[in-house]
Amino acid sequence: MKTLWFITNPNSGTTSQAKCDALEAVFEERGLTLAGRTRFPADALPEGAALDAAGVDTVVLFAGDGTINAALRALAEWEGAFLILPGGTMNLLAKALHDETDPHKIIHAAHGCDRRVALPYVIAGEHRAFVGLILGPAATWFRAREAVRSGRLGRLIAAVRGAWRNTFHRRGVRIEGVAGMRDRYQAVFVSPTLEGLEVAAVDARDWRSIVELGWEWMTGDWVAAQAVVERKTEHLGVRETRPVLALFDGEPVTLDSGTRIRAGRSLETFLATRTEAIAA
Repeated sequence: MKTLWFITNPNSGTTSQAKCDALEAVFEERGLTLAGRTRFPADALPEGAALDAAGVDTVVLFAGDGTINAALRALAEWEGAFLILPGGTMNLLAKALHDETDPHKIIHAAHGCDRRVALPYVIAGEHRAFVGLILGPAATWFRAREAVRSGRLGRLIAAVRGAWRNTFHRRGVRIEGVAGMRDRYQAVFVSPTLEGLEVAAVDARDWRSIVELGWEWMTGDWVAAQAVVERKTEHLGVRETRPVLALFDGEPVTLDSGTRIRAGRSLETFLATRTEAIAA
């Protein structure tokens, strides 16, 4: 790790411009060259060719799950390294890769470590989720989360009402390809693992789980909600006649009926400083 490109989102999670500036001071302290920076979404994400032309060997990501997801998809074929720093609410990728939660300490540790690992992800068409995918009416709770982030009480109340109505008064989503999951579900969680996909489904009869899901959405930890039915699979499909709302790492996407969802695995490009192995 010698020449860096710094991608941040000063408005996401726990980041701020002051914290971004402090991390750049750590780069300088360690003798690292900062070839460029991207403040997403105000700036366009860099292309792999531009990074290579600038001699960049490592992209440092300090942002929330959505920004990290966008950058990883944009640079999916780039063969340089990625250093994921905890800059969001949950920071699940950073926790999987590092023992530390302090971004400054992670940079110091990564400077002396060149161990790269691959990470699993959920893939559906051009979309990928490194943390997780949510399908079904309960996915509309993302609007409440955005209202919380913007601090707009009126919009929050309207978003909560809409999400509650969609969750309990719309027919759930049906999926195929997963043994024992033939009902309609208000929320289907799909998480990537090294062995495939873990699928957890919630239906409207378990209203406590739906309430929990909504609360976790508003407070940020959207993968913490309790599930009803859990299975493992290599792939699954959407069995609906209309497009379905899906959240990839918390970001909304519309999936067409029949879309196949499967397990994928990245290149060995993620710098890992954890003492135990993460991926082979």
